[in-house]
Amino acid sequence: MIEIKVPELAESISEGTISQWLIKIGDKVSKGDSVVELETDKVNIELNAEHSGVVTKVLKEPGDTVEVGDVIAVIEENAAEGVTPAVPAAASEKTTNQPLDQPSGHQEIELPKTDRPIASPAARKLARELGIDLNQVSTRDPLGRIRPDDVKAHTSTTNVKEEPKLEKVSQNPTSQQIDADFDKPVERVKMSRRRQTIAKRLVEVQHTAAMLTTFNEVDMTAIMDLRNKRKDVFFEKYGVRLGFMSFFTKAVVSALKQFPLLNAEIQGDEIIIKKFYDIGIAVAAPEGLVVPVVRNAIQKNFAEIEQEISDLGKKARDNALTLKDLQGGTFTITNGGVFGSLMSTPILNSPQVGILGMHKIQLRPVAIDKERMENRPMMYIALSYDHRIVDGKEAVSFLAAVKELLEDPHSLLLEG
Repeated sequence: MIEIKVPELAESISEGTISQWLIKIGDKVSKGDSVVELETDKVNIELNAEHSGVVTKVLKEPGDTVEVGDVIAVIEENAAEGVTPAVPAAASEKTTNQPLDQPSGHQEIELPKTDRPIASPAARKLARELGIDLNQVSTRDPLGRIRPDDVKAHTSTTNVKEEPKLEKVSQNPTSQQIDADFDKPVERVKMSRRRQTIAKRLVEVQHTAAMLTTFNEVDMTAIMDLRNKRKDVFFEKYGVRLGFMSFFTKAVVSALKQFPLLNAEIQGDEIIIKKFYDIGIAVAAPEGLVVPVVRNAIQKNFAEIEQEISDLGKKARDNALTLKDLQGGTFTITNGGVFGSLMSTPILNSPQVGILGMHKIQLRPVAIDKERMENRPMMYIALSYDHRIVDGKEAVSFLAAVKELLEDPHSLLLEG
């Protein structure tokens, strides 16, 4: 008998929630096969079997909270595939109120066997959002595992409308449900573990940091002209599109070199000034905000930064980010402009002490000199910072440096 336990996940993560099982009782698994999807505070993780055998027990259900070291399933190396074994009722905390004529503690019951198709977590998530039954999805995978592309292909053939579906906590035969606390129809939706963590940390940072925001604006004319001239050649040479994020990442790294306290964190009564530049890029993933990190941004050129941001964005959308992708950022950039935000005050990504907010590019009249006005593509930028270690002069100077670098993008080549 081999126990499947929740392994050590990360230094800051001690528990998770069973999202869904990728196997069922009676399945034969090989070493390395994915057996369960675990939802943690930061990402969803697939746990793999460390031994080969047949699944004989599943001890936790989807929705159950589990801690590191908990036994969640059992594999028998010599069991016959497809056989559903008897399991002691004592192993299940949910078996109660047994008849008096039945012996307690040693009665055996048969765990139900389900016909769940084998699919990746990203495929299951996409199917839930689109309301697709995975049993109806065909796959070209030789092992029968359903991938997101298979779900998308099924969607295109069945014309399923791509509208996310909220999972209701309780179901009612009627189309609307009257809540006891309200006299009009409402719907209660349980917050995911990730959303609960996001909510908790956003509130915590406002209680623990002396957060302040300063603003400036950037004339994006030079960057947009440079992109228009070079975008085709850039794509042909590097196979990735030249976007705005590489310019902002390079400008931020250059400004952090000038003002190192914005690349620091507080630990007790000490300031940890970091001599490396791992820049977090905030991404609005389907299950909540995530901040994957571009490592060693100071050593990367524009193409490498754009490629890494593109790869991380795709992993975020496919719910395929790993804990390593999210850990250790020193400063964060967030772009509310992609959703139309003209101005905002971004919240710090603790324990970092600085975050830069990008916003929508909008034509506005700008005074060129005393005589001339021109319509220019302008962007408001915002820097939120922890006033405990960053003074206003340093914060304003940092933002002014970012502005100057962006308005003279050729200088970023020398700074890099």
